[in-house]
Amino acid sequence: MTPRQSPGGGRSRQAIAEGRRPSNWVPVVHWPSVRGRARADRGPLALVAGVVLIVTLLAAAVPPMLRTTADEAARDAIRRAGPDATVQVDARWPDDYGPTGGRVRDDDLADDVDLIRKQALQALDPSLQKALEPPVTTVTGTSLVVTDGSIQRRFQLNYVQNVNGGPAVTWVSGRAPGGTAKGDPEVSYDAPPWEVQVGLSEAEAAQLKLGPGDHVPVEDEQRNKYNVLVSGIFRPVDREDPAWRLVPWVLQPVPGLDGAGSTRLGGLLTAESLPDARLALLPDQSRRTVWFAADPDALTWESAQRLASTVIALKASSGSSAQRDQSLKWDTRLDGVLLDVRARVNAAFAQASVLLIAVLAGAVLVLLLTADLLARRRSVALIAARQRGAGLPTFATELLIESAAVTLPAAAVGIGLSWLIAGGAAIGWSMVVVLCALAAGPAFGTLTAARATRDRRQPANRAARRREERTTQLRRAAIDLAVVAAAVGALFALHQRGIVGGSGGGLGGAETAGGTTLDGAAVAAANTRIGGGDTALPASAPTLGVLAGALLLLRLMPAATGLALRQFLRSRRALAVFAAARAAATATRALPLLVLISTVSLAAFAVTLDTTAARGTADGAWRTVGADARLDVSGDALASTPSLARQIAAAPGVTQVVTGQIIDSVRAVADGDAGTPALAVLDAAAFQRLLANNPLPDVPDLARLRTKVDGKIPVLVRSDDGSLRPGMTVRILRDGTRPIEVVAIGTAPEISGSPDVIVADARSGLADVGVPFVPDTVWVDGPGAARAIDAVAAGRGTEVVRADVLRDRRNAPLNAGLTALDRIAAGTLLALGLLGFALSAAASAPERWVTLARLRTLGLRPRDTYRVAAGELLPPVLVAALGGPLLGLLLVKLTFGALALRTLTAQAAAPVPVTPWWLPVVAAVLLLAALVATVAAEAAARRRRRLGEVLRVGG
Repeated sequence: MTPRQSPGGGRSRQAIAEGRRPSNWVPVVHWPSVRGRARADRGPLALVAGVVLIVTLLAAAVPPMLRTTADEAARDAIRRAGPDATVQVDARWPDDYGPTGGRVRDDDLADDVDLIRKQALQALDPSLQKALEPPVTTVTGTSLVVTDGSIQRRFQLNYVQNVNGGPAVTWVSGRAPGGTAKGDPEVSYDAPPWEVQVGLSEAEAAQLKLGPGDHVPVEDEQRNKYNVLVSGIFRPVDREDPAWRLVPWVLQPVPGLDGAGSTRLGGLLTAESLPDARLALLPDQSRRTVWFAADPDALTWESAQRLASTVIALKASSGSSAQRDQSLKWDTRLDGVLLDVRARVNAAFAQASVLLIAVLAGAVLVLLLTADLLARRRSVALIAARQRGAGLPTFATELLIESAAVTLPAAAVGIGLSWLIAGGAAIGWSMVVVLCALAAGPAFGTLTAARATRDRRQPANRAARRREERTTQLRRAAIDLAVVAAAVGALFALHQRGIVGGSGGGLGGAETAGGTTLDGAAVAAANTRIGGGDTALPASAPTLGVLAGALLLLRLMPAATGLALRQFLRSRRALAVFAAARAAATATRALPLLVLISTVSLAAFAVTLDTTAARGTADGAWRTVGADARLDVSGDALASTPSLARQIAAAPGVTQVVTGQIIDSVRAVADGDAGTPALAVLDAAAFQRLLANNPLPDVPDLARLRTKVDGKIPVLVRSDDGSLRPGMTVRILRDGTRPIEVVAIGTAPEISGSPDVIVADARSGLADVGVPFVPDTVWVDGPGAARAIDAVAAGRGTEVVRADVLRDRRNAPLNAGLTALDRIAAGTLLALGLLGFALSAAASAPERWVTLARLRTLGLRPRDTYRVAAGELLPPVLVAALGGPLLGLLLVKLTFGALALRTLTAQAAAPVPVTPWWLPVVAAVLLLAALVATVAAEAAARRRRRLGEVLRVGG
């Protein structure tokens, strides 16, 4: 072959025609060589395309899918929050003083209330109004005491209007409330109570036993009487109208809103009777409010953040409730709801980024191993072309063209599939794999050709050779130290800064197609973003830690295989000697061992993350419910709680029943700090037995609650912020009477998921100081707990079943998405590990075939060659099967505490890592199966080659 025809270009025709020497630094692509190499190595190139496609699809699809999951999480949180997710706008009434000192009836009061709605709408951005349901305007009076001598009941006057003038009702008896007077008369303060007409629902009229023309006997706390006339009985046209959600007590009695044991009822006002209600009550006994309920179906994570930011800004700029002007006063708990969901979204994004970085690292290592395999397969042709004058730029250009022809279409297909599956593509994350696939092949091929033809000679001086060896060792040590330093730095960053303090573990900043970011558009307040900052280093801590550990094992492999070889040399087992010799010769190859150990370790990390999250979610469900099932008895059925408990205990499948009383919020002062913890009064001994028979942690201090301490009632306390601690004296404040002093003697168990709780024994003396034991909660254990509550307590309270709580949490958008990602990441990493093992075996197969064939000429049987081949490939398999899971579990111990898992498992503290016992077994079985399959495949390939070919191989 002439230089002009040589692969890689050779001399340029134009240069020869002009009589000058061509430069080797000008790349001249020889297209037949490009096509010929691609055809010869179509198998490895197809493998590269497959890896790029799959990993690009995963890397490009995960961030958009997480974005969609964040939208679903925000919607789910708003649906669960109910009234807490509404935005309310209050405005004080203008003074209604008359010229003679009385109060003036305003016949246009309904129009003034509607004007507040219009002003509130103008204050909201029109784009945000699309994420809100139509506003509802209410006027609510103070809660009055019903004085009919029956059970404790309260009555409230309510005016409710939506934008359509509803909600619509049908008057089944009597008529709609009308005005008591016409015009704007002035009423003196010493006049008799002004009459106001209301309508009653059928359910409330039946409970009050009132009809049209009757008066509702009500008074306030100061025993002032009020004149409330029932004008008619109504039936709602649509009970599901959103307006009724704000005043459900107007349709039917609602227990517990005005304290334990009380029931609230309501009377419906109309636009005609609203002015009379203003006069019938004292000036400060009614409030007008506009309610904006968030529409979950119209909200996204971005719009929810912008809505919360807008409302926070309006709350900050509006007047406080203490100001007596008529300005709009904005208030909502939506920011708190979104703060909680933002913590969970950030934790989910952070954990997803950890898994995604792990998968990308495994894919990069496999691509590097594939490039190394291609360079080994082409080494003879590349070296020959280089020796005939081909330039290194020509090699790099030709290999880059080949790499681009394989990588770019595969990446395009992966990104296209991401658009179809996830509705978007994170191109920034995908570029990591694409760039590695583009550069790895040309880099390895060019380096192979350069090393084979360099003019650097081996020094004859022993000291010079030793100096070169030390230089090589120092370079390796520098690389190892750099990786270890990066891993240590990442771990420190993870523990110092946490992983959720930034942009959702790095996914928040990933660019998506179209130029937008995963965080969405900028919002008004920085603290309403999905994170903010750089968390790439903390998120890469597990991956860098695994790589550092794999490098350490790699440096120990030559010593281990050398020791094994020396031991086998002393034995009479020739096959073991041959296998150990081959293993010692291949133990210094870095990429195969790095791929195996890293992928298996990171897969173990992903599996442990999934198992720990599942176990933590189950534990969180136990802590929320407190038993297999719980019955929260309604206010009108409190007297029947002991009877209900006895009937439930007698049901089949029930092992234990405990009753208790939970007062949701009591005013308490401890060390000068005020709070509103829940007060749980229960049978401490029975509750201790309940804890002993279920997975919840035992609380020995429950046995000490019956004995007073220095004359004070002993209690157990718990709080998330540490404001309640054992050893403190706590004062429980009550209206109109002396406070109760209790002393905290220990830490309380978790009660019904309450973050702050005080636990006292029912027999500790609380009844003597004015807190009678009225049980309103029943905890039930046993496989038949849910069935027993369904059968016995239907309609008498709210049933909370642990299995239902666990299912809801596991099916929640963030938890379900992370579970799927954990399993996909683990499966992908294991597949990459097995692929890496096959590639490393293929790379060393030619040398192994030559060695085994020569041993065959010395009398080695075919079955013995299988054993020698298996022995050569066994050390990396053993190291990966044993060291991989152990290294992954070590990283679990070092990193799990900072992954904020408890925000997703609903636990008070970080869950304890749970290691699946089957993890190392599965890893060993899969790798050994891959070993057997590889040896069998190589044996089948060798059968097609004649033994005489070995004798013609040079060297």
